[in-house]
Amino acid sequence: MSDESVFDELNEECGVFGVFGHPDAVNLTYYGLHALQHRGQESAGIVSSEGGTFTSHRGMGLVTEVFNRATLEKLSGDTAIGHVRYSTTGESLLSNAQPLVFKYREGDIALATNGNLVNAMPIKHQLERMGSIFQTTSDTEVIAHLIARSGYSDLREAVKEALRMVKGAYAFLIMTNDQLIAALDPHGIRPLVMGRLGDSYVFASESCAFDAIGAEYEREVEPGEMIVIDRDGIQTDSITGQTRRAVCSFEYIYFARPDSDVGGLNVHAVRKRLGKQLFEEAPADADVVTGVPDSSISAAIGYAEAAGFPYELGLIKNRYIGRTFIQPNQQLREQGVKMKLSAVRRVVEGKRVVMIDDSIVRGTTSRRIVRLLREAGAAEVHVRISSPPVKNPCFYGIDTADRNGLIAASHSVEEIREAIQADSLAFLSISGLLKAIGQGGGGPHHGMCLACFDGVYPTEIYEDALVKQG
Repeated sequence: MSDESVFDELNEECGVFGVFGHPDAVNLTYYGLHALQHRGQESAGIVSSEGGTFTSHRGMGLVTEVFNRATLEKLSGDTAIGHVRYSTTGESLLSNAQPLVFKYREGDIALATNGNLVNAMPIKHQLERMGSIFQTTSDTEVIAHLIARSGYSDLREAVKEALRMVKGAYAFLIMTNDQLIAALDPHGIRPLVMGRLGDSYVFASESCAFDAIGAEYEREVEPGEMIVIDRDGIQTDSITGQTRRAVCSFEYIYFARPDSDVGGLNVHAVRKRLGKQLFEEAPADADVVTGVPDSSISAAIGYAEAAGFPYELGLIKNRYIGRTFIQPNQQLREQGVKMKLSAVRRVVEGKRVVMIDDSIVRGTTSRRIVRLLREAGAAEVHVRISSPPVKNPCFYGIDTADRNGLIAASHSVEEIREAIQADSLAFLSISGLLKAIGQGGGGPHHGMCLACFDGVYPTEIYEDALVKQG
């Protein structure tokens, strides 16, 4: 197994936020992005529109690092869109930070997206042969070129035509001088919700962003739906009549904040059910249950309740370790995990501990955490994972390694247990996952994308995507 990084977590590509028709749109977008910071920590940006004029600011780093009072005061307007990014397509460069702004024959246009287009490279190569010059390596720019080349003079029709040409996962916010467009891919793989703040409309990747600004949740954007808002009101349209919901199951397992609702379900409540289902499938004879902070805590509480064991904070996360912390050699990598996570000796010493985590990618993190617990005096460490084994790469906006880097793709559960040095190991079953989320029965219409578990992708996967991800 590789020791390339201290934490082999899954990382989501990004989050989007938008406001139309509010005098404080810029500050609202700032607070909305702050609530979505967990979806991307690489870069952040805001573009606003006032009287047909765009102002923008983008930068590398966290929202609070990119923006301050001075930069926010330079932005103005009653319409704005914002973005936080973690790159899966395109390099970690300022030029790839979103929202991207382009000149269009009808005026300026800004784009922000969450997701990944699986056929972006073939389209890009075709556009380059036709004379297009790309300024970034982000697949989002492909949409801008398709819109610019459209034969439709009406922007709405040009956007629809462009979106019909791309495949994959996307939740788009597109801002022009006088309108805001929200669009979701025909499978709804990435979440996008709409809310109201007085007479203003707001959009976000997660409903927790509405709570941050006091907005009222209205509804989810439907798969294949395009919503257009301008001074005359709101209109809805369909990108395609062929839709089938396949929301990413990891939104429930890991990505979304516990206080968000996805598909009408509270994420914290779902994760507790995942933990309870996990105990039903894989009980452990133990003294205490602990979760790997933060995303596994809800599942650990559910497991503990079902088991009748006490839930304890056996692992504490240091929240002040920067994301750019560098581990230049193996010794410092090992020290790095102790800087970010600490085991509480008085909780685990002499105890048989059940450690709940949401996933195992390469296995390096799990092995180090098991070691932390043993060094703190744990008598036994039983690892339980609140998702099925991740055996396949994701092409829709999660930076899973190629298949060769996924330990479950080539190792049995027992082999993984030996590799992470746990006393026992068990994963949640796919049927148990569906049952806990409330999608029991499975089959092709269960409403979720489970491709990383079962290899069944909701869209065609193109050769360039396979090469990129392995």
